[in-house]
Amino acid sequence: MDAFETRLRSAWQWWDAAIEDAQEGRWTRTSLERRAMDDIAAATPAYVDPSADIPWHARLDRLASWAGTIRRAARSGGWPLVAVDGVTPPRPAGMAELLSAVHAVGEQGETWLRRLPVDGPPPVREVVRVEAFLTGPGSVEDLGQFFYDWESDGLPTRESGTTVR
Repeated sequence: MDAFETRLRSAWQWWDAAIEDAQEGRWTRTSLERRAMDDIAAATPAYVDPSADIPWHARLDRLASWAGTIRRAARSGGWPLVAVDGVTPPRPAGMAELLSAVHAVGEQGETWLRRLPVDGPPPVREVVRVEAFLTGPGSVEDLGQFFYDWESDGLPTRESGTTVR
């Protein structure tokens, strides 16, 4: 398995561990963690159809922006980022593991962007898989929908879809 495959597979494992532990009640987000996730959602680019005609530099810049956003969020909350490549996530998983997973994928975008003048565009299939991890249905962009602790934020509850204040 090549480095890209290992990184992406590991990121999904760390992501899954954090979401599963949250849904099973082993991790309940704090108000700081909820606010950090809201800030990440506000600071990162939204979904763009992978078939859209976007220049490579702009496309990779959108992906790379996730890494910087995650680093700032991790620093502000005191959550350590660790390399996930080929490593089983610790359990219970929480905010540090979730951010480490997303950072690993955003970091791939940074690598591609930095190497673009030398190596040219990365394989389209790999770029689309990174985009699918970060934006689109069931992705990091939909992060809030995976948590059932919204009630204290005044956001829709899982059961009713209505706002609780």
